[in-house]
Amino acid sequence: MDLQELQDMARDVRARYAAVETARYGRSWTREEIMLGFLGDVGDLAKLVQGKAGVRPRDDLDEALAHELADCLWSVLTLADAYDVDLETAFVSTMRSLSAHLGTEGGR
Repeated sequence: MDLQELQDMARDVRARYAAVETARYGRSWTREEIMLGFLGDVGDLAKLVQGKAGVRPRDDLDEALAHELADCLWSVLTLADAYDVDLETAFVSTMRSLSAHLGTEGGR
């Protein structure tokens, strides 16, 4: 599956969430509320990373870590879509810029 297919899947799930939110709350989440949800997911991810380091062990750690990484990716794809960011282009450009930076003067 390529990035565009992932973006389409994330967009579809976001639309489904918007319908649920509208039914429950009379409106869908704002971009800011989606970002706050992402922050919660990042916090959950941090706890799972601690688990991998032995600080917060749990039986389903690998499965939970994979799930939370996927949740975070969904949030990134959703925010990129909400702000009309071509994530593939931005990612390639950023990685090229970082690679160029790291290739000069030991990364300074």
